[in-house]
Amino acid sequence: MFVLLFLPNSSLKTVLDKLFACHLHYSSPPPSSKGLRKLFEAKREMLQCIFLLSDSGEVMLEKQLTGHRVDRSICAWFWDQIVSQGDSFKQQPVIASPTHYLFQIVREGITFLACTQVEMPPLMGIEFLCRVADVLSDYLEGLNEDVIKDNFVIVYELLDEMIDNGFPLTTEPNILREMIAPPNIVSKMLSVVTGNSSNVSDTLPGATASCVPWRTTDIKYANNEVYVDLVEEMDAIINRDGVLVKCEVYGEVQVNSHITGVPDLTLSFTNPSIMDDVRFHPCVRFRPWESHHILSFVPPDGLFKLMSYRVKKLKSTPIYVKPQITSDDGTCRINVMVGIRNDPGKMIDSITVQFQLPSCVLSPDLTANHGAVTIFSNKMCTWSIDRIPKDRAPALSGTLMLETGLKRLNVFPTFQVGFRIQGVALSGLQLDKLDLRVVPSRLYKGFRAFTRSGLYEVRS
Repeated sequence: MFVLLFLPNSSLKTVLDKLFACHLHYSSPPPSSKGLRKLFEAKREMLQCIFLLSDSGEVMLEKQLTGHRVDRSICAWFWDQIVSQGDSFKQQPVIASPTHYLFQIVREGITFLACTQVEMPPLMGIEFLCRVADVLSDYLEGLNEDVIKDNFVIVYELLDEMIDNGFPLTTEPNILREMIAPPNIVSKMLSVVTGNSSNVSDTLPGATASCVPWRTTDIKYANNEVYVDLVEEMDAIINRDGVLVKCEVYGEVQVNSHITGVPDLTLSFTNPSIMDDVRFHPCVRFRPWESHHILSFVPPDGLFKLMSYRVKKLKSTPIYVKPQITSDDGTCRINVMVGIRNDPGKMIDSITVQFQLPSCVLSPDLTANHGAVTIFSNKMCTWSIDRIPKDRAPALSGTLMLETGLKRLNVFPTFQVGFRIQGVALSGLQLDKLDLRVVPSRLYKGFRAFTRSGLYEVRS
């Protein structure tokens, strides 16, 4: 058995050199030091560089992660491919360039691009970029080009702590907040006065030495509270005949915990068998879920995503959208009706219908008996309904003048539907109970559900 002691300021190469120089005694013939060195050297480097690109292709931030420097020309090649191939290229999470493997995600117009030249699990690279985007959005209270440029020092400091020599290191937001203070007005004023722009703490967070690194042991609250939210998004595709082609729900279980000490919680569901593609926070113990479908965990302090799931092959949607489009002699007539298909028992609000008019349409004239219709310069139409009245069904109608020489409309728009429902999980998932092994003197628990539309398309 090997025991490797990693001393401060010791690199992996230094430790390996000392290991191979030692006289080790084995119960069986030892492997050659040359073979071990090749094994470790092959696994040393993972991600080599991370770039943050704006929506115009500008490199806003570059972070080299290993001794092997990646040239910025890889970003120029990447953006040239996007310009030439369009959205189809931008939707590929893993790309093989002439010199590197590239991983990409896009958040709020910002492209997170990671590079490597070695074989590695692709999901690890994608998941790390997603975690970086989530941490930056949480720290900076939003994610856009101006925010990144105004806080590039904190972004560099976060990347220094989140990845070391190409390997993910500390990605838990609660620990990162103890190591690096989030930006605020006071810290910015102090950095201007003192000239010290660093936000890194001088002390190591206590949770780094704990068996539950996502939580410290000295947390105290006057009132102990834990709230569980079911947040769901419904994706649906309805063809031109009104037939439901696809309907599924992507959901998250979000927990907001403010409990003294180190609580041990268990959360159970009434119908856990309907969930597919489950994904857990590191605090969840997998064995209780595997055997009894019970979530057993020691929660981080504050708000966090406990798990995500998907419920597939749903049979119905809460609202319907019925478009009718006819065209003849250079004129197109459009009529769209919206109504409730299956009443969820709660108010459906924030209903919107959005569609892109074809380029051959010259002058649209659209009106609605309820809500407001907005037509933008790029011929994108938005119909804001909000809530469906009880006395009549919302309807949009009008005429579209086609360009000269075109008798009929050949390209029909796809309608994007948006809505929001408070207090209902459309997947049918139900929480059963939330228990604590060591219950404080007073504990307040709360449950609520929320559903909104995701990719909800109606084709005409």
